[in-house]
Amino acid sequence: MEIKFDEKGLVPAIAQEARTGAVLMQAYMNQEAFDKTLETGYAHYYSRSRKKLWKKGETSGNVQKVVSVSLDCDGDCVLLKVEQTGVACHTGEYSCFFNCVQENDKVANSSLLYELYDLIADRKVHPKEGSYTNYLFEKGIDKILKKIGEESAEVIIASKNPGTSELQYEAADLIYHLLVLMNEKGLSLTELFGELQGRR
Repeated sequence: MEIKFDEKGLVPAIAQEARTGAVLMQAYMNQEAFDKTLETGYAHYYSRSRKKLWKKGETSGNVQKVVSVSLDCDGDCVLLKVEQTGVACHTGEYSCFFNCVQENDKVANSSLLYELYDLIADRKVHPKEGSYTNYLFEKGIDKILKKIGEESAEVIIASKNPGTSELQYEAADLIYHLLVLMNEKGLSLTELFGELQGRR
């Protein structure tokens, strides 16, 4: 199928996080940006304001490694499934779609794990004063492991009590500290999920 560019030679392009399905951003491509994306394996777009080709993350480092490129049924919209490095939005938000107009029901999903993992990774590279995450990284592996042990014990204790609210709280603490440990050791969520997929 051929791409149906508009009268200005542009086509809208949606970037979606391949791991979680989170919609990251919408931009435009011309033929050159589309070809460059296929050629390099990294998302390229056309800036309508600057009237030039740009590679996503060329200045911020928040690049989008392309996993797949698809066209919609009419050929007038491109969908890029990408592995997003850092945040997608120039405002510092993970996704450009953070201005909620209406939300009938709040549904948490696996994208939250990736967002939290990436935020922890960003704290390691860009320390923030007063950050508990940075405190853990500064103290090192022994402190992180000690917290894993403490939080594991608290999960066990919470599991012995009636109801699930305490378990929910303590399990969240454990998962957060586990993500810090994974960051410290260089283990990605994709690798972890790959291990789980293999076991399934």
